[in-house]
Amino acid sequence: MSVRHLSVERRPYRPRRPIRFVLTAVLTAAALVAAGCGGGDDSEEPSGPVKIKVWAWYPAFQGVVDLFNRTHTDVQIEWENAGAGQDQYTKLQTALKAGKGAPDVAMLEFQELPTFQLTKHLVDMGKYGANDIKGNYVDWAWKQVTNGESVYAIPVDAGPMAMLYREDIFQKYNLTVPKTWAEYKEVAQKLKTASPGSFIADFGANDGGFMTGLMWQAGARPFEYTAAQSPNVGVRLNNDPAKKVMAYWEDMVDSGLADTVAYGTTDQYSGLGSGKYATYIAAGWGPGYLASVAKTTSGKWRAAPIPQWDAGENAQGDWGGSSFAVTDQTKYPEQATKVAMEIFGANKDAWKIGIDEAFLFPTATPILEWDYFLTKEYEFFGGQKVNEVFVPAYNGIGEFQWSPFNSYYFNQLSTNLNQAIEKKTSWTAALDTAQQNITTYASQQGFKVAS
Repeated sequence: MSVRHLSVERRPYRPRRPIRFVLTAVLTAAALVAAGCGGGDDSEEPSGPVKIKVWAWYPAFQGVVDLFNRTHTDVQIEWENAGAGQDQYTKLQTALKAGKGAPDVAMLEFQELPTFQLTKHLVDMGKYGANDIKGNYVDWAWKQVTNGESVYAIPVDAGPMAMLYREDIFQKYNLTVPKTWAEYKEVAQKLKTASPGSFIADFGANDGGFMTGLMWQAGARPFEYTAAQSPNVGVRLNNDPAKKVMAYWEDMVDSGLADTVAYGTTDQYSGLGSGKYATYIAAGWGPGYLASVAKTTSGKWRAAPIPQWDAGENAQGDWGGSSFAVTDQTKYPEQATKVAMEIFGANKDAWKIGIDEAFLFPTATPILEWDYFLTKEYEFFGGQKVNEVFVPAYNGIGEFQWSPFNSYYFNQLSTNLNQAIEKKTSWTAALDTAQQNITTYASQQGFKVAS
């Protein structure tokens, strides 16, 4: 979770300090190592139930682990919360580099997979039957975790985007639910005139996942990269669709229509709860996040599709998403793969916990099509079946590739956009600066960059 995966009091992605991997050395070594190495050659024959160590920070995860252990006699999970997001990644990279101390299975967000895959420490689960479940996932989600027939992780959850809005505020000021971004601005202007202290939304420039999701929806593809083409990487952060998004929000902010409070802060929580913000552009996990930070507004919110750039289109973006990967320190790659595939997978009992207690948005099609999930009524949203909004959004998401230096990318995106918010540069010029810095950084790490 884009999370960003968070607890029920989950907060959006924070800008991260880049992980300082020695990528040049990695690239040199990678040229000498066959793809998909690790795990399989040194596997041991188990006697009795195999214990598989898992690192994950999913909310309400203990119940999911207990369920797996009750229903499996050959494999048992030993779960550890080694920290969320960057905290876990730092520990994991240290253990992988040292050759000891890593778990068998680790939770990794989609955008971090290329970095770990580059270091050749992820087991190719395609050798242990992972491709058998390919049909359970839509194409874009499966491609987030694979390279051809090689499977480096199993998708768990995602963050399709939609617009959550305060129905009471819309009714009070006779606002129409916007279907396009142009209409969204018109609604924002009408709201500002009627209630000068209100904003249509908050734009949190400290959250790289949020901004990338908006650019994704607009058709921007900042990176062209797969493990097979490494060390070649395309960097096109400042392309026309990305600049269109930033120019739009620059205008919204400069016009006083959108706020710029940092995501995951007390001020943002207060704004969501007080009615300061009439909408919240959210991911699929957003309903749970909103319910946890704005409890007093229960029953007042509704969900609608994210506004489109062109009327009648169905362009979608994703904000967050995570998976289970098997590390090359496992002694039992086959059993570890089984854990990665089955701990959530398409298991309805496990997903009932994930849906009801953790507010996860599933990636497995059998769960997305499950009546319990699709028609679930949410009291916080006045009984609305919000997944009827988010599931079509998920199904409409297009392919997207991440870079093997995502932490640096998020850091640059947030740093330069915050400079723009402080009026030290324009928002589109901020993208130009980020493009230049990322290109330089990637080249210094041994990548061959095309722009």
